[in-house]
Amino acid sequence: MPSRRLRPALAFVFAATLPWLLAGCGENAAAGGSGGAGNAKGGKSGKGGGGAAPVLVGTVQRKNVPLIVDAIGSVEPLKQATLRSQVTGILHRIAIQEGQDVKEGDLLFEIDPRSFRNALQTAEADLTRLRVQLETASSQAKRYRNLPVAKEQIEKLADTARALEAEVQAGESKVANAKLQLEYSQIRAPFAGRTGNLNVDEGDLVRANDSGALVTINQVSPIYVTFGVPQQYLAAVNRARSERTLPVAAVPPGAGEAPETGELTFVDNTVDSATGTIRLKATFANTAHRLWPGQFAGVTLTLANPEVLTVAASAIQTSQSGQHVFVVSAERIAELRPVTVERTVDGVAVISKGLKEGETVVIDGQLRVVPGRAVEIKSPAGAKGPDSPKGKSKGGEAKEKKTSA
Repeated sequence: MPSRRLRPALAFVFAATLPWLLAGCGENAAAGGSGGAGNAKGGKSGKGGGGAAPVLVGTVQRKNVPLIVDAIGSVEPLKQATLRSQVTGILHRIAIQEGQDVKEGDLLFEIDPRSFRNALQTAEADLTRLRVQLETASSQAKRYRNLPVAKEQIEKLADTARALEAEVQAGESKVANAKLQLEYSQIRAPFAGRTGNLNVDEGDLVRANDSGALVTINQVSPIYVTFGVPQQYLAAVNRARSERTLPVAAVPPGAGEAPETGELTFVDNTVDSATGTIRLKATFANTAHRLWPGQFAGVTLTLANPEVLTVAASAIQTSQSGQHVFVVSAERIAELRPVTVERTVDGVAVISKGLKEGETVVIDGQLRVVPGRAVEIKSPAGAKGPDSPKGKSKGGEAKEKKTSA
């Protein structure tokens, strides 16, 4: 408790400092008021949330989109022959080179034919002798029938003639076999194709039906491509095949290779139970020899080419409730529309339900789109227009810079 002497002094100090305290409170109040006004003004300017979402749009169109089945196929020769010698002898001549295209009947190999010619000449000589004997025996049996001789002697001559007839037939068979052996000494192409690696050289001893092949010939034009498709496509393949020829495209390995076109020619009669696929074959003309036996090639089987409702595949969005697109109205208001996508081919989505022809849909910028809100349609990158940077003239840019300066 201050003494009575100090009370007047404290009162004087309090009276002197009071105006200063009141002045400080007024300044703080004024500062707070000005800050509140600024905040209110700032809140008013930010009212409304953001502008229209910039998007790219496309149009729902009707077009022909092929119904295709993709697979990986194996290229196989239409015909393949592994040639072996059917006679034994010295390989006298090789008339082809490795990897050569040959025609049907072209000479490929020749085995030394001298022994086969000698065998043919011997067989022909024996046949001639037997024919002379048969002629003599037949004339004697005929002459003795008109003579008064014993019946047993006539029958003996007739039996001799019949035996010689059988020997003549055997001789004729030997001659034919000798000719065949001589023909086998020349190995010819059974069909047109391309030869592979030669496994023998001139002078080698080749044996009849030896396990080693002389050469293998593959027919590469035309050629097969064999591929498998899932069994659920079997009904569609059979139905479409009964109505028309089904086109097949095969893309050989290599960057930028154009597809070869052919047609489906074979459907297997059973489904592979291990893989659940059905085996198919397509035939290709392959005149340029771009498809080669043993290759793997991408195969596309076209079942139909119907006219359907389509939209760019980038327009399709997926959520927990399913697939949908954003449809833009004439007033540029976005609407979320559920759709049913039948299939997607080369960046084009086939729509079976949810859209109509001519409607405008968002194909890019969906992340900023809010259903029921406005959108701003932008031009694609690189497009020239009054709003694009490329659409502005250099003079306009200079004028803007001058004005801003």
